[in-house]
Amino acid sequence: MNAPANPVIHLKTARPPSHPNARHPWIYQKMVEKPAARPKPGSVVEIHDNTGDWVGRGFYNGHSRITLRVLTHDAAEAIDADWFRRRIARAVSLRRDVLKLDAVSDAWRVVHAEGDGLSGLVVDRYADLLVVEFFSAGMFRHREWIYEALREQFPGCRFYAFAEDHVQKQESFDFRAPDAPAPAIITEYGVKFRASPGSGHKTGFFADQRDNREWFARHVQGARVLDLCCNSGGFGIYAKARGADEVIGLDLDEEILAIAKKNAQLNDAKVRFVQADLFPWLRDTAANGEQFDAVILDPAKMTRDREQVIPALKKYLDMNKLALSVLKPGGFFLSCSCTGLVSEEQFLDMLRRAAFYAGRSLQILKVAGAGADHPFMASVPESRYLKAVFARVE
Repeated sequence: MNAPANPVIHLKTARPPSHPNARHPWIYQKMVEKPAARPKPGSVVEIHDNTGDWVGRGFYNGHSRITLRVLTHDAAEAIDADWFRRRIARAVSLRRDVLKLDAVSDAWRVVHAEGDGLSGLVVDRYADLLVVEFFSAGMFRHREWIYEALREQFPGCRFYAFAEDHVQKQESFDFRAPDAPAPAIITEYGVKFRASPGSGHKTGFFADQRDNREWFARHVQGARVLDLCCNSGGFGIYAKARGADEVIGLDLDEEILAIAKKNAQLNDAKVRFVQADLFPWLRDTAANGEQFDAVILDPAKMTRDREQVIPALKKYLDMNKLALSVLKPGGFFLSCSCTGLVSEEQFLDMLRRAAFYAGRSLQILKVAGAGADHPFMASVPESRYLKAVFARVE
C-alpha cells in the first residue's frame, strides 16, 4: 500500500536552482502562501514555487518564523526513517573516519544542525551519553527515528533530550525534559571533565572549544593565568594541566563553579575558583595593581535578537577593556564570542577599540572558531557562531 502523499505548500515567488538562496534550508513565513488546511507543525511537505515547479521536501511549521526547513532537493528522496539513518551515519562518519576524533576525545558534536543537513537538530556525545537538542517541531516530531538512527551508531548509549523554552514557544511544541542523567566522565587530549546535562547549563560541557583549549594551554607554561567566565573550568584546568604556575577561574554562577571544582579534582589540578561579577572584580584587581601573564575571556551568548547586537557589542567592549587592564605587557590574551549575530569583523573591530581605550595594542596571532565537528555549509553561514581571537598584548 502506498504511503499517503505529503501536503503541498506553495511559495509566493519563483525559486529556480539559480536563485541566490536556492540551497538555503530556511524559508521564512513571509515567503510562504498560507495553505487552506494547515499541516501540523513538523509535518513533511512538498514545496512548490509560484510557477508550480517542485522546489524541495522538508518540514512545515505555520507557527514558526522559519516556516519551511528544506531537507532534500532530490525528488526521489523520501524523508523517512531510512533518510535519518543515512544522514546521521554520514555525520558520524565525518567525525570518526575523516576527522578521527576518537583518537583525541570521546566527547564531540555528532550532528551540527544545518552543517550536517539536519536543520533543527543538534546532538552531542559525552562518552556513552548522547545529548539531543531540538530546535524545530519537525525534528521533535520525528524523534523516535532520530533515536533509532543514533542507537545504530552508538550501541548501548544513554539519551538526554531537551529543547529550550524559547524554542518550544517559537516552534509551538511542548517538551518537558526528563530528570538529569548521571554525569558522564569524558577525556579530551588527556584532560578529564564531568559533563552534567540537565543541570541548567545546556549540555553541561562545551566541546566546541576543545582545540582552542589545547592550543592556548600549550602557550602558558609557567604563567599566571586568569580564566574569566570560566564556566566548568575548561581553559583554566587545561592551562594548569599543561604547566601553568597559578590559575584563577572566575564565574558568577555558583552551580557551574561546583562542577568546575570537581573537574579540577579529576585532573589533580590546583585551580582557585572565585564566585564574582567580573566587572567589579576586575576593577578592584586593576586598582590593586595585580596583573596576569595570560587572560581568557569566554562569556555566554549575549543576545539572540538582531536589535540587540549594538548593546551586545558595547558589553563586549566593556568586558574586554577591563580584561586587558590586568594583563602584563607581552601577556597572552584569548577573547571569545559565541554570539552568532556578532560577525567576526564586528568582533575584531570591537577588540581594536577595547585595546585603544585600555591603552594597549593587540598583536593578533590567530583567529579560530569551533572545532571541525561543528561544520557549516557555505550556503548557511548562520551555523558559524564561535569566534576565538588569540593575541599578545603590547
